[in-house]
Amino acid sequence: MSSIPGLGLVKGMALTLRRFFQPAVTIKYPELDPDIAVKYRGRLQLLHDEHGTLKCETCFQCAQACPIECIDMGGTDTRGRYAVHWGAAETYGERRTESALRRSGREVPDALFTTFEPVDLAAVDAILESHDHDPHRMLSILEAVQAEFGHLPVAALKRISHRTGAWYAMIYGTASYYRHLRFERTVEEVAVCRCMACLMAGGGRLAEAIGAGLRTEMGRPTPDGRIRFAWLSTHPPGGAAPLVALDGEAQPEVTATNATAWAQALAGEHPATRTVH
Repeated sequence: MSSIPGLGLVKGMALTLRRFFQPAVTIKYPELDPDIAVKYRGRLQLLHDEHGTLKCETCFQCAQACPIECIDMGGTDTRGRYAVHWGAAETYGERRTESALRRSGREVPDALFTTFEPVDLAAVDAILESHDHDPHRMLSILEAVQAEFGHLPVAALKRISHRTGAWYAMIYGTASYYRHLRFERTVEEVAVCRCMACLMAGGGRLAEAIGAGLRTEMGRPTPDGRIRFAWLSTHPPGGAAPLVALDGEAQPEVTATNATAWAQALAGEHPATRTVH
C-alpha cells in the first residue's frame, strides 16, 4: 500500500486516459459478424418447417458423431413421455458405446452395472407399470421402490432411468432432495458395553453369544449389512451390568443364556420374536 496520498487515484485516471484513446473493440452485432475462433463451440439450434414442426427426427446421428459426447438429445412418444434419450456418459451413468445395439432397442451389457447390488428388477418393472412409466410421477415411483426394498438401490434407479427416459441425474436429485428417501439400507447397531464393570460381570461371554447369533464379529456388520455389531464405549448411568444396547437403547432382558436366541430373532433367523423374556 502506497504512503503517498492520492497515488492510487492518479494511477486509475492514467489508465482511463490511456484506454480512452485506444481503438474501440465493440462489435455492432448482428450488423457486423464477429471473427469466430477455430475451436469455438456454439449452441445447437433446431430448425422448423413451414408448419412449425421440428425437422429433427431424433435419429441421434449428430450425438453419435460428436467426438466428445457433448450433445444431449431426448425423444418423446405420442403421449408426451420420454421414450429415448442420448447424452453424455456423466449424465446417465452409463457409457455411450455400441450405438447400433442401442438404436435397435436391444440392451447393451454395462460393465459398471454388475458392480451394484442386484435387486429383483421385476418388482421395479411392476411399479413402473402401475405408474404408466410416467417420469412426471417420479416421486411416487421412488416411494414405491423404497417401500419394496427398504431403500433406493442403484440398480433400481438405473432401471427407472432406462424405462422412463428420465435423466439419472434428475432421478438422483429428486431422491436426494426428500429426507424420507435413502440410498442405503437401514442399519441397526447392537452394542455391548466394554467398561470394567460389564467385563467383570461377563460382558465378553455375552458379546461372543451375540456374535454367534448375528453370525458376525465385533466391529463388523452382519452378512446382509442390516445390523452392525460394535462395542459400547461408555456405560449409561444407572444401567445394569453387563449391558446390551440396540440403537442406543438398553436391553436389560438380554443375558448370556438367551443372547444367541435374541440375536437370531433380531437378524430374522429365529422363530422367536425380537423381545426375549
